[in-house]
Amino acid sequence: MSEAPHIPVLLDEVEAALLPLEGQVVVDATFGAGGYTRRLLDAGATVHAFDRDPDAIAAVHANPERWPELSSVPPRLVLHPRRFSEMVDALHDAGIETVDGIVADIGVSSMQLDQAERGFAFASDGPLDMRMSQDGYSAADFVNEGEQSAIADVLYLYGEERQSRRVARAIVAARPITTTGELARVIRKALGHRPGAPKDPATRSFQAIRIHVNGELDELEAALAAAEALLREGGRLAVVTFHSLEDRIVKRFLKEASGQARSTSRHLPLVDTGPEATFAKVAKPVKPGAAELEVNPRSRSSTLRSAIRTHAPARSAETRSSSRKNP
Repeated sequence: MSEAPHIPVLLDEVEAALLPLEGQVVVDATFGAGGYTRRLLDAGATVHAFDRDPDAIAAVHANPERWPELSSVPPRLVLHPRRFSEMVDALHDAGIETVDGIVADIGVSSMQLDQAERGFAFASDGPLDMRMSQDGYSAADFVNEGEQSAIADVLYLYGEERQSRRVARAIVAARPITTTGELARVIRKALGHRPGAPKDPATRSFQAIRIHVNGELDELEAALAAAEALLREGGRLAVVTFHSLEDRIVKRFLKEASGQARSTSRHLPLVDTGPEATFAKVAKPVKPGAAELEVNPRSRSSTLRSAIRTHAPARSAETRSSSRKNP
């Protein structure tokens, strides 16, 4: 059996949050190299795995000895080459209305980062691509065709780049930009980067452009809503994030869904006017321990949040939007 080309982050902690059992149906919303899926299958669960990256799906079919569950009768591994925001429709098409657990590992995968030709990182020079699904609008399209103000907004909102206008101005002046190395050099020059500094300043802008090109934060919002709709009473949700923008979305979602976001005054009696809580037992965030950090330094920024579905019906989009406007 071949080994997966990456190390799943917080694997034991995710398993503890999901508590997969034989015969359960669990969704791996971000299949990647299948680290979580392998653990879920070994526990006896049937897994519906989603990934919009065709390379991830192709790797399974290229290694059938690692995935015998794909051809078992009935199959215990079902692949969905789709975005995880489409979970409800995909599972409905498969005849499934509710599931016992959902896990999602948000962001770019190790395989994508390590393949220069995918254009996600600047450690090795490659084409300026960054598309998870390998089709449609690319990072090169955005960098070379976007308005300067739009580029600045993306860098500020998704990369939290305080000098976003300066970087955007430098990008526009340097166009056309075709490789990750070129873009990184333009950003470093704009920010006065000194070699040997602890963090490369291009990191923030690369993160921002990748999030924008792939619509990652909108996808995450949609996936959380889908999880609320799909999980049965007692079903478990586990979400691993890698930066503050994602983590804030998950934290806010669980806070609202569990009723913890309703504003009250300690001087007045509690008046509950909101919908029933759809999630309970929201666990404290979990970070990787020293042993995992030593083996997998990339896990250092990861955070696991988890909760358990209640009996309450899923909230409507209007209710979720209202709760965000009136916390």
